[in-house]
Parts: sequence; structure tokens; C-alpha cells
Amino acid sequence: MIDLGLTKIALIGAVALIVIGPEKLPAVARMAGTLYGRAQRYISSVKAEVNREMQMDELRKMQENIRDAAATVNKTLTEDIAEAEQSLTEAISEANDSYSPPNTWSHTPSAHELAHKNRIFRKKKLAHNSSLPMWFKRQSGRKTHVMSGAARVARYRPLSKSVSFFN
Repeated sequence: MIDLGLTKIALIGAVALIVIGPEKLPAVARMAGTLYGRAQRYISSVKAEVNREMQMDELRKMQENIRDAAATVNKTLTEDIAEAEQSLTEAISEANDSYSPPNTWSHTPSAHELAHKNRIFRKKKLAHNSSLPMWFKRQSGRKTHVMSGAARVARYRPLSKSVSFFN
């Protein structure tokens, strides 16, 4: 700004004392100080606004750079993925062409065949469950029918004297 030394300030004060006079000099000095303070605040606010604008421009440039970098990364990734997918599908198709699994599920049984298998299964089950006569099952202790736990306890409880608390 303006380079004011001590001699220049003393010269300005002496001229102001002569021109304005000693009565009005304090009021004029106060007004000059307030105007100088306002000017400094205005200049500092303009500097801060310019700095903010410069920072915003830098941030916008940085944002554009990041967007460009992200776009290039996205493009290269999609190309690499497409290339890998293509090579994988080629490998799978080559593997499928060279390998033919045995066809075990080619024959589906008809309704008549299923009914025949069902009859054979029932005959085997009936023969397994009832191949022994009932008297032999009772004699050997095999279960002839299912009995619940409570019914078993009631049936096989030994006969004893009833015990009561009041005897």
C-alpha cells in the first residue's frame, strides 16, 4: 500500500493542524480513523472473496480430474470384464463341446412301470412286517402294536398296596 513513515505522518499532522485548526482536529482524526478501518475491512473482505473464488476454481478443476479418472477406470474395468467374460464363455463352450456326460436320465418310467414298482415295494414291506405269526411275536416279546408310555406303565405296574400319607 502507501509507504508512510514517521516523518510523513508528522508532516501530514502539522498540515492538518494548520488547515483544520486545533478545535476540529480530534473529530476529523476520529472520522479519518473510522474511514481507514472501514477501508481495511472492505479490502480484507474482497481479498477473502477472491481467495474463496480461487479455491472454488481449484476444487472444480480437481473434481473434473477425478471424474475423468473415474470414467477411464470405469471404461477399462468394463472392457476387462467383457474380455474375461468372453474368454470364460469360450472356455465353457469348448469344455461342453469336448465333454458329453452319460445320459442316465434319458428314460423316464411310465405310469405302468411306476405302478408295478409300487406293488413290488408293498409286497416286500408286507412280507417283512408280517412274515411271522402273531402268536410267535407275542411269545418272543416282539411288539405287536404300538403302545404309549402311559398305557405301558398302567399295564405293567406291579400290584402293590396303596400307600397314603394318612396311614
